[in-house]
Amino acid sequence: MSGRKLFGTDGIRGKANSYPMTGEIAFVLGKAVTSYFQKNFSKKPLIIIGKDTRLSCYMLEQAFSAGVCSQGGKAILTGPLPTPGVAFVTQSMRADAGVMISASHNSFEDNGIKIFDRTGHKLPDEIELELERMVLNPSLIPVKYGEQLGNAKRLDEVIGRYIVHTKAALSPQYSLEGLRIVVDGANGAGYKLAPMVFEELGAEVISLGTNPNGTNINKACGALHPNLCAETVKLYRADLGVCLDGDGDRLTIINGNGEIIHGDKVIGLCGKFLKDNQEIGPTNEVVGTVMSNFGLEFYLKEQGLNFIRTQVGDRYIVEHMRQTGALFGGEPSGHLVFKKYSTTGDGILAALKVIESIKFYDRDLGELTSEIELFPQKMENVIVQTRVPFDEVPEIKKAVEHAEKKLGKEGRVLLRYSGTEPLARVMVEGRDNDLVNNLCSELAAAVTKALG
Repeated sequence: MSGRKLFGTDGIRGKANSYPMTGEIAFVLGKAVTSYFQKNFSKKPLIIIGKDTRLSCYMLEQAFSAGVCSQGGKAILTGPLPTPGVAFVTQSMRADAGVMISASHNSFEDNGIKIFDRTGHKLPDEIELELERMVLNPSLIPVKYGEQLGNAKRLDEVIGRYIVHTKAALSPQYSLEGLRIVVDGANGAGYKLAPMVFEELGAEVISLGTNPNGTNINKACGALHPNLCAETVKLYRADLGVCLDGDGDRLTIINGNGEIIHGDKVIGLCGKFLKDNQEIGPTNEVVGTVMSNFGLEFYLKEQGLNFIRTQVGDRYIVEHMRQTGALFGGEPSGHLVFKKYSTTGDGILAALKVIESIKFYDRDLGELTSEIELFPQKMENVIVQTRVPFDEVPEIKKAVEHAEKKLGKEGRVLLRYSGTEPLARVMVEGRDNDLVNNLCSELAAAVTKALG
């Protein structure tokens, strides 16, 4: 990731109308994306452009579309559509690329742009770097004139394609009839279609977060703020609560008692279900990240499953899955990837597979997830003045070795730098809560002394 000026771990993101999330950058990026796919695949590339409900999406959608048209591409504007919907529609319509305008779980003041290739997968680092070079030096993009220019149109019916596709992920032997489900759309990209999916499958749906006004996306609702949904589950005696984030690619799920289920427990349940249902894939593995709890790894091992960790970000989970043929992975934040059905995290689809697992075992969600014991975990953020590889600092290396020796095989230490702030994140996990707390404090003190 070193040397990047625009792209981060999940596209370009920042404060809307402030560099780099300006209309000017969006316009040139539209030109660059079109030029890249023009050069490599198609004379008039077809580009799908989706968005969430942020006020700034109008500005960025139109600017990106103008860039596509000025470079000779064809832009199709879908309106609000979840990120996995953009990935699916791109593949379904045999487009050359798909673009999602969203800052995911961030507040409405922020926005972002992430790009998919024709297979619905996020672009690899090398292509993002090539696009970045063109954006920072627009003279690399050939100018088009006259009949070489492209066009754009709005195509709202693509939403129906995604709904049909997502519903098909639920095994035909099950329906949602008899279930009462609270669905929180986070006032985001899934606000309209999420309740439709569950209703069309037979559930009684109580909707929250389905009145976007451009500024209330993720505001006290959705996957990052599930308390209202949890209270509503209890109020209406619902069977489940389903919370999406602003772009619909992550899930927080709530059981019938109004208890918020930890993301790692959802990963464990789904991994076990897919194995028992013979859908885990040839590698017999679940793919996660360094952020997942050590208890999840132990639980999966007990189920006869391997747990493979990647760096943070669902794109890295998917990259590993494509390399090895694994079919399931996820992050504790709620990004769950069922590779048989989707190329990226999908909150609605994930909720359907959780419901399918409940039907399969004929047991309550709370009961199923109670079997997964998560280890005590402590994390401290340390303000740092410099970023040096931790294993190159003798004091820190010594402190880590001491902690790992104390924890043995039933614990772990994780040190990493924040991607957006001058912070080092110090995390310790293990079976003994007091030991975890003490070791985390010792490690944080060592990092502060050496780098603070």
